[in-house]
Amino acid sequence: VQLQASGGGLVQPGGSLRLSCVVSGTDFSITYMRWHRQAPGKRRELVATITSDGSTNYVGSVEGRFTISNVNKTVYLQMNSLKSEDTAVYYCYALFRGSDYWGQGTQVTVSS
Repeated sequence: VQLQASGGGLVQPGGSLRLSCVVSGTDFSITYMRWHRQAPGKRRELVATITSDGSTNYVGSVEGRFTISNVNKTVYLQMNSLKSEDTAVYYCYALFRGSDYWGQGTQVTVSS
């Protein structure tokens, strides 16, 4: 299983970005997909989860602003109303048949 993340960039506070994570290497259902992020000097944190049946969950700090979705083996993270504290490297993650898979990070910088 390979994960290819993209979509990061520089955005002003209040702006939007959409991250993408393309899943390849399997035709079987992924147990769940997640987006994590890691800000400078901080531990990596879970941001959002989507399960194989489409259930979603979010960390409180992004609830109502971020939306995770899964369309044709691409997992998206729509990020709206971005804040400076959302600045981090974002990583997609998959749990498949009991094993962990990570994509490369994509940098999101929220700054005026």
